Amino acid sequence: MSITIADLTTVRSRHPEAIAEAAARRPRRPLLGDSGRLLIIAADHPARGALEVGGRGPVMADRADLLERLCLALTRPGVDGVLAGADILDDLLLLGALDHKVVMGSMNRGGLLGASFELDDRFTGPGAEDLARRGFDAGKLLLRLDYQDAGSLRTLESAARTVDAMAARRLPLFIEPFLCRGSGGRLRTDLSGRAVATSLAIASGLGASSAYTWLKVPVTEDPADLERALRATTLPVVLLGGDEGTDVYEGWRMGLRLPGVRGLVAGRALLYPADGDVVGAVDRAVALL
Repeated sequence: MSITIADLTTVRSRHPEAIAEAAARRPRRPLLGDSGRLLIIAADHPARGALEVGGRGPVMADRADLLERLCLALTRPGVDGVLAGADILDDLLLLGALDHKVVMGSMNRGGLLGASFELDDRFTGPGAEDLARRGFDAGKLLLRLDYQDAGSLRTLESAARTVDAMAARRLPLFIEPFLCRGSGGRLRTDLSGRAVATSLAIASGLGASSAYTWLKVPVTEDPADLERALRATTLPVVLLGGDEGTDVYEGWRMGLRLPGVRGLVAGRALLYPADGDVVGAVDRAVALL
């Protein structure tokens, strides 16, 4: 039976078992294809309460629109898969959009945007056992560290145990590390080369083994800083996305030339480009790979 976005609520209410059935029959693929490169579309922002894009307001709050954009992006040649929270992955499973795609579950979404507990980023999404049971292909965790905030230590310890749990199941885990500090009631990330290198070194050393750990790394303002920062690890790296804007492509272009960089995990810049052309934005990113 073909399911449309308009059908999702009816299917969920009448046949919730259809989600598990869709996961069980989903055709899978290796993490890396023949090119050795990876392009993952990120859509895990809503589960952390991050719904705004640029200055256009909470546009990611329109779930049907987001799903349309995701389904369109996933049809483009060169797109390998998606990163999202459980609810969005469930929708995409029902829509049949995840066949032969890399499915990456977003694991810790408890550090809600702007909350007083933002750095106590607990694991409120799928765990390693859940990802394995559902036949998903990888997980992702956000690791934001503020040396002055005790919540960071709880997140750090939980992240280490998650590295162990994922490695025990031979599931790749993508860690997105940042050094942060509170300023004026907001959390600000330090994207200097030194801070990025430090965060990569910390993330690389988590758990009993780093065999299945990847790093999800921001593009620094100075490409030379990124090159120096990546010397802090031998783990495979993907570059993360950012908000809308054309300058992000130049950063990706320069970053993808560096040793160790295997691809991109990008969301809003591709799903909500300023000109509204999702196909053009995604195809442009594919061309960089």
